[in-house]
Amino acid sequence: MSKILVTGGCGFIGRHVVEELLQEGHAVRVLDSLIEQVHGDSSCNLADNVDVRHADLRDRAAVDDALSGVDGVIHLAAEVGVGQSMYEISRYVGGNDLATAVLLEAMIGRSIRKIVVASSMSVYGEGLYASPEGDRRDRVRRPPESLRQGLWEPLGPEGEWLTPVPTDEEKPVDLASIYALTKYSQERAVLIFGEAYGIEASALRLFNVFGAGQALSNPYTGVLVNFASRLANGQRPMIFEDGNQKRDFVHVRDVARAFRLAFEKSQSAGHVINVGSGQAYSIAEVASLLADAMGVADIEPEILNKARAGDIRNCFADIGKARDLLGFEPKHRLEHSLEPFAAWVREVGAIDRGQEMRQQLEARGLVS
Repeated sequence: MSKILVTGGCGFIGRHVVEELLQEGHAVRVLDSLIEQVHGDSSCNLADNVDVRHADLRDRAAVDDALSGVDGVIHLAAEVGVGQSMYEISRYVGGNDLATAVLLEAMIGRSIRKIVVASSMSVYGEGLYASPEGDRRDRVRRPPESLRQGLWEPLGPEGEWLTPVPTDEEKPVDLASIYALTKYSQERAVLIFGEAYGIEASALRLFNVFGAGQALSNPYTGVLVNFASRLANGQRPMIFEDGNQKRDFVHVRDVARAFRLAFEKSQSAGHVINVGSGQAYSIAEVASLLADAMGVADIEPEILNKARAGDIRNCFADIGKARDLLGFEPKHRLEHSLEPFAAWVREVGAIDRGQEMRQQLEARGLVS
């Protein structure tokens, strides 16, 4: 078995990755900066046999020390949030791209054989579409003037109606936010580095990850946790646009297994791989399912009919490549996993900062 450094291993996804690796017999070291927005005042609660280091990835001395004696790296540490990235630009570029650069430089000359980096579905921008004739449309964008008029669905060049279809890894990237830009930079840096130095490198493009343990007080962490925080405080979930936009929600345990498989299987080297459920859910449907699970079905979402800068309309995963290369198959469907998620929210409580997020975005002209 291997000794693996997990950056960001105290985070939501990181804790599950660490648990997955330990269960399969790997030794684990963690490096995490424990930023307050994500972790609050909590410490890193991992198994006693995990070597936990508290430091920023941009601290070269700490990174050198953390890499000593490890066989590979699973790189999860990152600033996360499309909306926030649009105004805290230096924070996101520094925390994601500069930190990755420091990590890669520190790996040079070591006997490290593998690195797997967490990327994001956000690099696609809009997902894949089909024309009325069934032709592939992979460079779809919504003009700002259409959004200002409340015309939410993207159209073809002749105004034709387009149908969203599962997005595969062959779709060209289309970076619609600073966050997406930094995630694409991370994945490309890792893959370029791996090819140059003969290290097996792969990138997992994660879709909307959910499950118990998310940062309920962080309004930028994901739509499901935002809804849960609002509902737990008797507030209506806020939905931008009209609620019919579609996303793919993948359980954190499935994501953790995908990282372990990507690390263990050499055929993943050199690839970017979607990790999702392969299912499409409308955001309004998700809000309704969660309200039912939390026992507050009478609280209906607030449909804002406003667009948020950097958002896209539809994107859900084609996971054929993950099946072929990793033997990956999702085990935890959203509709079957909301009851335990709701029970966890009730147990730990939630601070609602959704209105604060909205005000921050509107004050900067990022909502129209």
